[in-house]
Amino acid sequence: MQQLTIEEIQNFKGKYPKQLYLLFFTEMWERFTFYGNRALLMLFMVNYLQFSDEKSNLIYGTYQSLIYAVPVVGGFLADKFLGQRKSILWGGIMLVCGSFVMAIPVPASFFIGMGIMIVGNGYFKPNISTIVGSLYKHDDARRDAGFSFFYMGINLGGFLGALLCGWIGQKISWHLGFGLAGVFMIVGLITFYKTQHKLGPIGLPPSKENLAAPAVAGLKKEWLIYLLSILAVPIFILILNYYKIYSYIINPFGIIALVYVIYVASKLGKEAFLKIIAALLLIIFSGLFWAFYEQGGGSLNLFAERNVNMSVGSLQLSSAAVNNSIGSGFIVLLTPFFVWLWIWLNKKKMEPNAAMKFVLALLLLGLSFYIFVLGSRTASNGMVSLLYFALGYLVMTMGELCISPIGLSAITKLSPQKMVGLMMGVWFLASSYGQYLAGLIGSLMALPGEKEAGKVMPAAESLAIYAGVFTKIAWAAAACGIVLLLLYPWMKKMMQGIK
Repeated sequence: MQQLTIEEIQNFKGKYPKQLYLLFFTEMWERFTFYGNRALLMLFMVNYLQFSDEKSNLIYGTYQSLIYAVPVVGGFLADKFLGQRKSILWGGIMLVCGSFVMAIPVPASFFIGMGIMIVGNGYFKPNISTIVGSLYKHDDARRDAGFSFFYMGINLGGFLGALLCGWIGQKISWHLGFGLAGVFMIVGLITFYKTQHKLGPIGLPPSKENLAAPAVAGLKKEWLIYLLSILAVPIFILILNYYKIYSYIINPFGIIALVYVIYVASKLGKEAFLKIIAALLLIIFSGLFWAFYEQGGGSLNLFAERNVNMSVGSLQLSSAAVNNSIGSGFIVLLTPFFVWLWIWLNKKKMEPNAAMKFVLALLLLGLSFYIFVLGSRTASNGMVSLLYFALGYLVMTMGELCISPIGLSAITKLSPQKMVGLMMGVWFLASSYGQYLAGLIGSLMALPGEKEAGKVMPAAESLAIYAGVFTKIAWAAAACGIVLLLLYPWMKKMMQGIK
């Protein structure tokens, strides 16, 4: 079978390259696994393991932070040794194993499974996004639409995973919910493995000879990387168990990554250097966005269970399923509109660049949390109407569509080709900081007297605490948006016309 060239792939006709559908389907099932597990983590710790709110939030924040930090290493190893395709397949295998381990009904399996999934996600997450960027020429105006379509695939999987695993986990069996998440990852893996030839040269190892060369004791470099990945799992299990040490890990790691990126960029000339600085600023504000947004998997999971009326007529919905699927569902519904909107504005030469879209994202995020606050003011017996809850998530979703697929696209456009994998890793590192901060923010909503497990506060009292912190989040998110707006003229010059 003759391999396609990069020119043949990038010179596609129509709105999307054919290879995007392959990546869409693969990522959809990976997100099914991720969001299926995410729907259950916080509630499993509070209700099954009987951890306190504070401990559960901090463990959840540490886990999510590691999920987004490890891709820095995964992206680097793909760029230098494995290539994106091998990284995706190896990461997917580990995600399957992690989900199945979490399905074992013993307490120890929870942390072991999470440790395996952290490593698997590190290989999978940055590299599939890198391949999506490689399908387009740098100046192709259809790139943002392609990333938005790809992002819809992410959230279709997230919607289905959270809905099914959340309902089964909360209503039938926690461990069955975890196991179901892994089953669908197998579907995505098989699809990618069977159809990866359609990617032509994209994602192949930079040097097959170097990858196959002996490294230690006659072991090939490729197999050494796989072995070291497995040996890293116990380290992450230890960190999750002793989560308070994590701040001493992530801060130095982040500083080193930032210094390294600036050092490498300084050797590429002024134009490339300024683009990298602009990309880093976008990355920093994205981290702040996720610090607030990612209350969805943490404090909002508990808020939905304790203070949102999940009754629709005679039907009692699963709070885990609703809270974790509603955002993804809105993204699937709204993505076609946003794809059309960006293309239409581009044709009119009115499309805002990535920095301005980030401003909109932060302002909408602030508004969404204020809607939760408004809902609390009209609550009955401490229970917020599901309508207010859904409206808040609708506005939050609009903010997410202005930052997440746009950010992925912007980083690939602003980064030199040989730094794309590294910069995607740094993008996820900023998300890692956001996740860690999200856990800290969520711990502020640990209900007084409930730092001891198993105690439940009356709904009216817990609602007042949640509403107080939500108010602060609303103002903080809006303030970040205003600061970025003030920086916009400077950033526009550094981006040099890149949308």
